[in-house]
Amino acid sequence: MAAADLLYEEDLFCPQCSEIYCVPVRLKCGHNICRVCLHKFWEWKGCRECPVCRTVCVPGRPPVNLTLKIAADEYQLRRSSGDQDVCCFHNEKLTLFCQNDEEPVCVICQMSKEHKVHECGPLEEAAKEKKTEISTMLESVRKKLKTLNKTEEQWRETKTYIQTQALQNEKAIKEEFQKLHQFLWEEEKKRLKLLKQEEEVRTQVMCEKLENIKDQIRGVESIITDIEGALRGEELKFLKDYKKTKKRVQFNIREPECIRDILINSAKHLGSLKFAIYKSMAKLVEYVPITLDPNTAHSNLELSEELTCVQYSRRQLLPDNPERCTSRLCVLGAAGLTSGKHTWTVQVGQSKEWYIGVVRESVQRKSTVFLNPAEGFWVIGLCSGDGLWAQTQPPTKLVLKQRPDRITVLLDCDKGKVVFINAADLTTIHTFRDRFTEKIFPYVSTGLYAEDKICSRLTICPLTITLKLE
Repeated sequence: MAAADLLYEEDLFCPQCSEIYCVPVRLKCGHNICRVCLHKFWEWKGCRECPVCRTVCVPGRPPVNLTLKIAADEYQLRRSSGDQDVCCFHNEKLTLFCQNDEEPVCVICQMSKEHKVHECGPLEEAAKEKKTEISTMLESVRKKLKTLNKTEEQWRETKTYIQTQALQNEKAIKEEFQKLHQFLWEEEKKRLKLLKQEEEVRTQVMCEKLENIKDQIRGVESIITDIEGALRGEELKFLKDYKKTKKRVQFNIREPECIRDILINSAKHLGSLKFAIYKSMAKLVEYVPITLDPNTAHSNLELSEELTCVQYSRRQLLPDNPERCTSRLCVLGAAGLTSGKHTWTVQVGQSKEWYIGVVRESVQRKSTVFLNPAEGFWVIGLCSGDGLWAQTQPPTKLVLKQRPDRITVLLDCDKGKVVFINAADLTTIHTFRDRFTEKIFPYVSTGLYAEDKICSRLTICPLTITLKLE
């Protein structure tokens, strides 16, 4: 019998490096260590002691355990030979499978101390069972691979959509600035035109004044010339014409006119020019207290250019990002609210179905849930034109004299209130009271519309812009 057959597999591994022995030496305490491992340990420790039991070794070189070395070499040779059908310890054919250690064993291994209490069975049965087990596990891996491939495809589509989004936003920004540039250009032309008109009017006035004074100058020059000629003439003729000449010299010459307010009114054209332009520009712009977030909108919803209106439309190809609502035809506000009071007004018009209010950030966006405060919804709505309901549990019928056209939502995060007000007469429609522990987002939901029907819009109403001077 070979040397390795006399030892258990665990006896062939060095306790220091956990590898198969390479030149094992035997210490006085009885422990075996690879010679290289022992010297490295002694150098690190600074003393000669056993790495296993810390017993101090006697001076001198420990002897090589030849029996153990031969057994380790044989074991190493068997492992490297690649003989898969023969037990490396007992040189017997592997016919059994140990369920505890999950490895093939021979008949002698089954009777050994190491496997005696283990559950062992025929190799063929174990192979069939384990192949089924691995096949099941492999199927799970295949599903994960399928998920990874699908995710990769979705991420690739998301990347493309991000680029498309950027181009669309860039186009929209350029269009808005083009409008502002056009406004400034028109404003500049208008102001320059007014300046030119004023210049022409005042220049015309000065031209007329100049012609008048030139005529006056020519008259005076004519009198001076005639009188100077008379003074140079004969005395008798001068004296004969004396009365006439004296009368001409005493001619009443008007003083030049003092022209007032003839200069360009620079103060009108340049004074607070930027403010005047800003004031004019304020008529062009609108401000809404909340902006709808297109990244949360259902793929059947279409938002306006400035993200203030929403309506039902044909389905769009949008990425199914975590923020997007796919279970309901809704869109959330862009900014989460955590404190203070916030107010906005929604024009619902003649829509037959809608829901408005607020939701918490963690609300279910991919699966259908009930619209009630327990699920994170504080909303009211009109369902198929059949009355107005507060989405409580159970829903509460809201009795109103007239269906409101515009509804104001008042959110008080600190006091935990959501109040719905009829904007026409400022009467309270319904009030929710709760405790908000996370971010709250405005919520707008439209109804389904048939293709032959006109789809109504839900619009966030703009606020009146006023300029306050201090």
